[in-house]
Amino acid sequence: MNLSAKQFIVNPSGRLQGTLRVPGDKSISHRAIMLGAIAEGTTQVSGFLEGEDTLATLAAFKAMGVEIEGPFHDGQVTLHGVGLHGLQAPTVPLYLGNSGTSMRLLSGLMAGQAFSVEMTGDASLSRRPMRRVTDPLSQMGAKIETTESGTPPLIIHGGQRLQAIDYSMPIASAQLKSCLLLAGLYANGTGCVTEPAPTRDHTERMLAGFGYPIKRQGQRVCLLGGGQLQARTIEVPADISSAAFFMVGASITPGSEVLLEHVGINPTRTGIINILQQMGADISLHNRRDVGGEPVADIQVRYQPLHGIEIPQEQVPLAIDEFPIIFIAAACADGKTVLTGAEELRVKESDRIQVMADGLQTLGIEAQPTPGGMEIQGGKMHGGTINSQGDHRVAMAFTIAALSATDPLFIEDCANVATSFPNFIDLAHKAGIDIKMEQR
Repeated sequence: MNLSAKQFIVNPSGRLQGTLRVPGDKSISHRAIMLGAIAEGTTQVSGFLEGEDTLATLAAFKAMGVEIEGPFHDGQVTLHGVGLHGLQAPTVPLYLGNSGTSMRLLSGLMAGQAFSVEMTGDASLSRRPMRRVTDPLSQMGAKIETTESGTPPLIIHGGQRLQAIDYSMPIASAQLKSCLLLAGLYANGTGCVTEPAPTRDHTERMLAGFGYPIKRQGQRVCLLGGGQLQARTIEVPADISSAAFFMVGASITPGSEVLLEHVGINPTRTGIINILQQMGADISLHNRRDVGGEPVADIQVRYQPLHGIEIPQEQVPLAIDEFPIIFIAAACADGKTVLTGAEELRVKESDRIQVMADGLQTLGIEAQPTPGGMEIQGGKMHGGTINSQGDHRVAMAFTIAALSATDPLFIEDCANVATSFPNFIDLAHKAGIDIKMEQR
């Protein structure tokens, strides 16, 4: 069976309605497994995302000797931590599928181990740049091999003595920051990372939750190597990146109103809310609360016409994963929307700038890609065939676009939607989207 031949067929539908609970946060799920595995004691996780990316992380730690029970009902996972130095050499390369988060964060953890490891991925991950993490890790004393172009597979040689460094990141990347913090657990001395703009801070919050001393001042975070993590209970909130699709769907479809329950609203992740509100969206947050160090709320979205904006530069790192669906909002808005400073989108699961521009143009929208963003003139979308290039967020974004299209959309290469949102079709049906999947 050729999984990449999976195709979504989405017909124009009416309004979006209902109360929805999207799956658990992918970023937090990855980190819960990683830190729980190297903590002292037993960590209980609920709400774990059972997506292909996070299951790849879980499988990697099982391969390194960590006893893990689950996931069971409602994302219940039990990790019997082995401590900072208790991981064992895997007998085969760690296959991480499509997950850049798994590979980049694990690079930091693996750099401090006594054993060597090889990490591989699928065709998409094998094209993604890794020098952004391997270069600073090498400065710390790690010994890592990549392809000539700096892409996977990665071979990380064990037994290297790591030395803490003070590193100023050239790009705003939570994956790079997290990689270096995780390597810092094994380094001699105090390591610091300074970021050029705020990025998601789940790693820092979770390290602190596991009892590891960490110092944060502005955009600089430091930790002293050689400590211990103590097991804890983690409740994973719903993923704002997954909620974003329904937020935009309700915003662009007359008569729509949805309530998205228990969504993580970490301030380093709320760019999607800020940008949509600047575009005129009717979004309100209710029942705000704190769950295990992460802020959570129920998000209510009602239809309201959107207008184009120049997206503020400071919002870009706070919404970096949500731009495929933000581009759909822009295509349905009155006027022009301009994005700059988002070069990172070129090296995601696909070149999200080019792939989204191509798709929007296919649907009759004026979309001009630029090196670091796009200019989109809002208009009326017609139907057509879109190649998602195997990118889960592109496929889901164009599914939402069909709500405002005049004719059906045929979205190709959709198998990877399961990497982040395994029940997307079921929830889309529940909300009122006319979608079906077929094998071509």
